[in-house]
Amino acid sequence: MCKVLRNKIALQRGLTIVELVIFIVIVGIAAAVLMQVMNLANKSSTDPARRKQALLIAEAYMEEVQQAQFTACDPSDANAATITDPNQCAVRERFGPEPGNVRPFDNINDYVPQNYVPGNAVRAFAVTDSSGNLVDADVSGNPLGAGTVGGNLSGITTTLALNPVISLGGVSSTLNNMTVMQITITTTYGPGQSVTLDGYRTRYAPEVR
Repeated sequence: MCKVLRNKIALQRGLTIVELVIFIVIVGIAAAVLMQVMNLANKSSTDPARRKQALLIAEAYMEEVQQAQFTACDPSDANAATITDPNQCAVRERFGPEPGNVRPFDNINDYVPQNYVPGNAVRAFAVTDSSGNLVDADVSGNPLGAGTVGGNLSGITTTLALNPVISLGGVSSTLNNMTVMQITITTTYGPGQSVTLDGYRTRYAPEVR
């Protein structure tokens, strides 16, 4: 009787193959869930810094565009600040930079191409790098982050959209009489992750009413 009892106790001390397999499966699932949580935590911890970086870039570009003039005549026209009829301009200001005009441009309209469709987003601040890729650049044409640890800011792209405001506070605006211009800067720093800034610029120079 005692011998049989001892044999049963000995058998109960081990694990069966089925129990061992179940244990391994449970541990594997728990480890996978834990890794996913850790990856999510790591990703979330870097997002604020990346977003702050994108916001600073968008603010810098917005400041650059808003500092440009917004006149009916090209700023190179000696009478740009006094002409009341845009048809009297020596150089009429239109979308697209004039020949030889480089950043920082002297007029808001110069930041978009000549065939620009109002409201469309364009890579107004991009240059082509040595690899043939479009990258955001500073006013000197240097890719952002060039010469710093880590090189250029890969994965960050910025677009500009100009949209004449048709009506704002009772003041009408058309393509030929762009009294108020909406400026939209969008900086994308990851899949589905971006910051957008909106600004407005009012034309103060005299013009036909």
